[in-house]
Amino acid sequence: MVAGGATRSATRARRGPSPVMVIPALAFFAVFALIPLAGVLVLSFMSWDGLGTPTWAGVDNWLRTLTSPETGNAAWLSFVVMVASWLIQAPISLLLGVFTAGHQRYRAVLAVLYFLPLVFSAAAVAIAFKSLLDPNFGLGSALGIDALAQNWLGDPQLALGVVLFVIAWSFIPFHTLLYQAGVKQIPASLYEAAMIDGASVWTRFWSITIPQLRYTIVTSSTLMLVGSLTYFDLIYVLTAGGPGNATRILPLDMYLVGFRSFDMGRASVIAVILVVVGLTLSLVLNRMSGANRMESQMEGA
Repeated sequence: MVAGGATRSATRARRGPSPVMVIPALAFFAVFALIPLAGVLVLSFMSWDGLGTPTWAGVDNWLRTLTSPETGNAAWLSFVVMVASWLIQAPISLLLGVFTAGHQRYRAVLAVLYFLPLVFSAAAVAIAFKSLLDPNFGLGSALGIDALAQNWLGDPQLALGVVLFVIAWSFIPFHTLLYQAGVKQIPASLYEAAMIDGASVWTRFWSITIPQLRYTIVTSSTLMLVGSLTYFDLIYVLTAGGPGNATRILPLDMYLVGFRSFDMGRASVIAVILVVVGLTLSLVLNRMSGANRMESQMEGA
């Protein structure tokens, strides 16, 4: 009897946890993600102003959305924000993460300062920067520096750059924290062996740190790229999509179409597009990186 019980226990251990254990998580995901998403998909084929009774519109919402100049411009701006955010945030976050992973006391002090933006809400950050960048009462006017006293948020040529700067200031600390944790998981023996071989600091960085952080880089990049499709509150408070449509990205376009133009059908179309693009990006990044194969990251350890 004991031998039989031990055999069954060993078999269960090899098979892993029971599939029944995932039922609560799947139920939660279905109720709060899949069902609302299905409702949005159905609503994208309806004509509804948010108050009356929805009526069937067929593909009319999709045709009007896909041919809308404003939505097309919003899609292009979303792509620009996505790429620019990654180009700005990825290298800075990586370097700061490697730097703050050191054991020196001054690095720990600087790490606390770097992570301060994490404690502020997006709305608070937007309000603060909006006040600081005001051409009449902001920082430039207070210090008497003409170069800073520009109409940063009212000039179509400057507004998007300012938005990208504020986004980077807000989210670089989070990704720095990811890289810091990743660097601390790298075995010190790899660096010690490289130092014995005479490898320089940059050689150790490119040959050890970067390869060992590849899954962290994939995770961080996925969060940056997919997360750029969800920027709303910060941009809404900062510029409300203006001046004109200079900062009107897709999430903001979805809100304005739904709650300003009272066209929930077209807003639902934009929501479905955002979901499809986000899922596609996540799948492509995981496929290209090989992270889905769950290979060991401790090569050479």
